[in-house]
Amino acid sequence: MIDLIKIHVKAGDGGKGAVAFRHEKYYPNGGPFGGDGGRGGHIYFTVDTNESTLAKLRYTKSVKGGTGGNGMTKKMHGADGNDVIVRVPLGTLIRNAANGDLMADLVKPHQIVLIAHGGKGGLGNMHFATGRNDAPEYAQPGEIGESFDLQIELRLLADAGLIGFPSVGKSTFLSVCSKARPQIAAYPFTTLEPNIGVVRLPDDRSFVLADMPGLIEGAADGKGLGDEFLRHIRRCRVLIHVIDMGESGRDPIQDYETINHELKTYDLELEKRPQIAVANKMDEEDAEENLKKFKAAYPDLKVYEVSALTHKGIEDVLYAAMAEIEQARIASEAETASEETVVYRYEPKRPDYTVQNLGNHRWKVVSDKVDRLAEQVDFDKEEDTYQFAMTLAKMGIDNALYKAGARDGDSVIVGTYLMDFHE
Repeated sequence: MIDLIKIHVKAGDGGKGAVAFRHEKYYPNGGPFGGDGGRGGHIYFTVDTNESTLAKLRYTKSVKGGTGGNGMTKKMHGADGNDVIVRVPLGTLIRNAANGDLMADLVKPHQIVLIAHGGKGGLGNMHFATGRNDAPEYAQPGEIGESFDLQIELRLLADAGLIGFPSVGKSTFLSVCSKARPQIAAYPFTTLEPNIGVVRLPDDRSFVLADMPGLIEGAADGKGLGDEFLRHIRRCRVLIHVIDMGESGRDPIQDYETINHELKTYDLELEKRPQIAVANKMDEEDAEENLKKFKAAYPDLKVYEVSALTHKGIEDVLYAAMAEIEQARIASEAETASEETVVYRYEPKRPDYTVQNLGNHRWKVVSDKVDRLAEQVDFDKEEDTYQFAMTLAKMGIDNALYKAGARDGDSVIVGTYLMDFHE
């Protein structure tokens, strides 16, 4: 099962604005006529209910949006770049790999979110005409599209999850109450990946049940398979804790304590999750005695006695799980009633630039935005250089340098370029 991958996404860059002039028979001095560049293509992620793993993205290293078309004469707008839609399964989380920020949590069928914005198209020279310069030979370059390294994680969405030690009968339980056919064998860790089945009750109600690979002591710290699959358990509304009461030689009390300790260690919220205790293998010889000791240790705990092998007691567990699931669904719907989508994009407000004094009359403008602008300027063209200087002034960088102590003739590093400061 492919449930954790990393890819790079790059939205399309905006197209360049056009430098053009109107030359027609009856308009000898028609003025600037260059159109704007097109927007770069966005990168979207959407839920595809036909997908169950991230296998299709396994060998995808990067996803790139289309580049916006350049502006044209006659004030014609360049074409927008092609958007890209990446299809992922229900339950996919998208994180910024650089800082771990959660960018999207796709938990609704057909939900779609915008992950990377395409760059804006540059303005054509028709926007830069002034009374002092009615024939500008300058047009803006397009903006650079957003780019991210993403960590994409699939967490199965299930109403109920079967938890417990290896070989306690979870897979047998799932096969009995659904059409799922997990591998079943008499050795630990037969289940190496989560299995899902749909449980249908006689009254036509239904829910999704997941069989999680067995946990062991230390699972929350990475032992066994637990650290890979505990994250899937987070998604389950109700936990069905299967405990071996048979002749395996296990201590049911110790097993119950260990599993709950691992859940709490991994995520404190799991301790509050509704949990149904199921005493399995009650058809075996020592089961009654083991159950008696278990109930004595937990006198207030409701324990369901079942034999997954003989199908005895299964229906009572399913109805109890259905009751808990319905309550959890109501609570969940109340919390998300006003939300159209679940998107988390933590974008702290940062200054557009900072000014550093390097000493010896040298200064540096630190700004990703200014660096990107500088890389797109043709400094061999006087008009481009002038417009870039005007952009810096409008951003307040000239004033910031002056207030910091810069004076005529001082050197200012902008991106990879060295410029002179003039008051």
